[in-house]
Amino acid sequence: MARVHLDDVTKRYEDIIAVNEMNLEIRDGEFVCLVGPSGCGKSTTMETIAGLTKPTEGTVTIGETDVTTLPPKDRGVSMVFQNIALFPHMDVYDNISFGLRLRKFDKDEIDRRVQEASDVVQLEGMLDREPNELSGGQQQRVAIARAIVRKPDVFLMDEPLANLDAKLRVHMRTELQRLHKQLDTTIIYVTHDQAEAMTMSDRIAVINAGELQQIDPPLVCYNEPANRFVAGFIGSPSMNFVEGELTGDGLTTDHFDLEFDPTDLDTAADDVTMGVRPEDIYLEREADSATSTSETIEARTDVLEPMGDEIFIYLSLDGASSEMMTSDEASTASNQLLMSVDPDTEIEADESVSVVLDRSKIHLFETASGTAITHGIAALSAQQSPAAGSSGVAPEAESGGQHE
Repeated sequence: MARVHLDDVTKRYEDIIAVNEMNLEIRDGEFVCLVGPSGCGKSTTMETIAGLTKPTEGTVTIGETDVTTLPPKDRGVSMVFQNIALFPHMDVYDNISFGLRLRKFDKDEIDRRVQEASDVVQLEGMLDREPNELSGGQQQRVAIARAIVRKPDVFLMDEPLANLDAKLRVHMRTELQRLHKQLDTTIIYVTHDQAEAMTMSDRIAVINAGELQQIDPPLVCYNEPANRFVAGFIGSPSMNFVEGELTGDGLTTDHFDLEFDPTDLDTAADDVTMGVRPEDIYLEREADSATSTSETIEARTDVLEPMGDEIFIYLSLDGASSEMMTSDEASTASNQLLMSVDPDTEIEADESVSVVLDRSKIHLFETASGTAITHGIAALSAQQSPAAGSSGVAPEAESGGQHE
């Protein structure tokens, strides 16, 4: 195992900054996912750690060694790519042992390592097969075994499951978690799939435009996002956002108001954005499920999407249709809210409904900077009138994220 440390790492390509002053600490034995939209710099960060890309500025340390100028072969890392890149003319044994044979390892040692690696990834009885005789998942296991036999200090995985079908991706996620526990080694995993990041990682590093936004355990990123970008990126469907203005009585938006005492908020901004996740919006008749309910909001149901285990309901706050909108677009439209309800809820499209928000799950962000102000306004409204309808007060959580 080994810790990995990036100190002010910047990578420029002429006038394009792919990675900007990245400071990242990955602990011994940790499984960290680098997540973000396409082009955000997560793969460039991975390649910088691997030595495939030299940083323009900054240093990369693996263990206690500054590896910034070392070639990939001397860094003690093994990499698994999205493109599995197996040799089609070699059988599984030769594919797995290829790197060891290049390094002139003894035949007995090669046999021992290949057998150990094939046992770990469950390739028993397949060592004499060729890649075209294997399924996609089996080929991915061969690629992982090829990395394991080198016994690296750090595993680097760049979207290794992206080319697999959905069912196999879920299976391989479980396999990778089991592998991490068995090998007890440091794994850095690049993905744009937040489900992979949420289910597999000890911590998630969220990157946008080459800058680290937050690095925290998955549920901290979900419940206490450091800024609006993290709040919108982590979670599917995305968090609802509604812009408004802070007043002496709370928050005022175009379609509803939230009453609370804003004096304790750590912000000088007047323009703020409220965020609330679909699962934290309730029909008024089911408000008992919320920890602390907001004022009633009148809306009209527009489109219903039954998902099996839940129903997504697009709510129109002004009667306008959300037709032709995606769930992400609807969640950011000022006149729309996306709500999720139980699958047995009796509700129809074009129905007038009253909804409430869970105050303990309402997030506030500065509109200009996107920085999180608070996560939950239940404590702020504790002394307000009974209109809040609180059935319990959840303490305000401080943001645990590191952000830039």
